[in-house]
Amino acid sequence: MSNPVFVNGAFVRTPERLVLRGGRWTFVDIQVRYGLWHHPQLGPVLIDTGYTKRVTEGRTRSLTVKLYGAILRPRLIEEASPTASLQSRGIGPADVTHIIVTHFHADHIAALADFPKARFLADGAAYEKLSRMSPLQKLLNGFFPDLLPTDFRERLISIDTLRSVPLPYDLGSGYDLFADGSCLAVPLPGHALGHFGLLWQDASPPLLYATDTQWLLRAITNDRAPSGPAQLIYSDRHAAVTSMEKVRRFAGQGGKVVLCHEPSDDPACGEA
Repeated sequence: MSNPVFVNGAFVRTPERLVLRGGRWTFVDIQVRYGLWHHPQLGPVLIDTGYTKRVTEGRTRSLTVKLYGAILRPRLIEEASPTASLQSRGIGPADVTHIIVTHFHADHIAALADFPKARFLADGAAYEKLSRMSPLQKLLNGFFPDLLPTDFRERLISIDTLRSVPLPYDLGSGYDLFADGSCLAVPLPGHALGHFGLLWQDASPPLLYATDTQWLLRAITNDRAPSGPAQLIYSDRHAAVTSMEKVRRFAGQGGKVVLCHEPSDDPACGEA
């Protein structure tokens, strides 16, 4: 079974010190990745979708999306968008059967509407909780429902309805997303409501996509999680620390860790 491929579709520039405790004040370009994986029976599976112009352009954007885009100012790589990247591999939007939504921040959901036949594997309880929030609470949680397809709820498969399984490498318990052990959901709470990673235990070495457990791998492996403004985004600071410890133990046992936002010049990221 093939390993996932992770593609960078955008950059966001930020001072390193905001994403790494004790880091420099010089700016770094963090990446915004999404993943592509081929399931032998189900075909193309996307892992999140990154940004699209739905975040950066257009008068029909909600005021909160406009505000978000103006603050972060993501720089899109148009030829690396999910649809363009898939088309370069001979895959059309309608060929994508499933999209794994690791959490509901804008840089993970902005292209979901481009895939009309995909089912969405996500934390359904988190989605319902976010949906019931006030507009201000949604903004504080980085949730912009206008980025989702209008039929998102009908196409949602909540991961907590799937078979629960014990996870190897001291990762606790998780969910067997495709009922064959090929890709396991690993709850990694703290960064956002419903945040989870993905484990390919049969990869060599075993591969953990830890999503946004931190922005930089050094923040996890060297215990240098940022303080200050970066912590304001956490849904649960204590849970974020526990999730980092899980990922650190996995890496210490020889596992390979990939993060969504690791800068490309760090070979530890393992971008395929």
